[in-house]
Amino acid sequence: MTKKEVTQLSYEIVGCAITVHKTLGPGLLESVYEKCLKEELEFQGFKVETQQKVKLEYRNAQIETELRLDLLVNDTIIVEIKSIENLLPVHEAQLLTYMSLLEKPQGLLINFYTDNITKSVKPLVNEYFKNLNET
Repeated sequence: MTKKEVTQLSYEIVGCAITVHKTLGPGLLESVYEKCLKEELEFQGFKVETQQKVKLEYRNAQIETELRLDLLVNDTIIVEIKSIENLLPVHEAQLLTYMSLLEKPQGLLINFYTDNITKSVKPLVNEYFKNLNET
């Protein structure tokens, strides 16, 4: 994928999150938003994996962990869903770590506890994104 394609995919994911938020409003459990966003993304034709285990390598050993990402869209963008009053730095750190461990170029931290999704979404990129071609 190119930077342009990843950015476009990110834009479309946020559009789906806006649709879910407009339909449901704030104040529900993260698991509800996750299921509804998955449904919306699949309805729009995206490939979505949920609650994928995040494995890590430590001292050349593959370690099974209890880490699970919320959504992986088109095997490219990780979406972490929150429904909390304030996002904390640990939430960004968690997403950046998932992106690094899975070698994905972009992550979206989406907080549904808001009046406007576009104000609350935090797109994050890493070295994998920086190494992609522009177009």
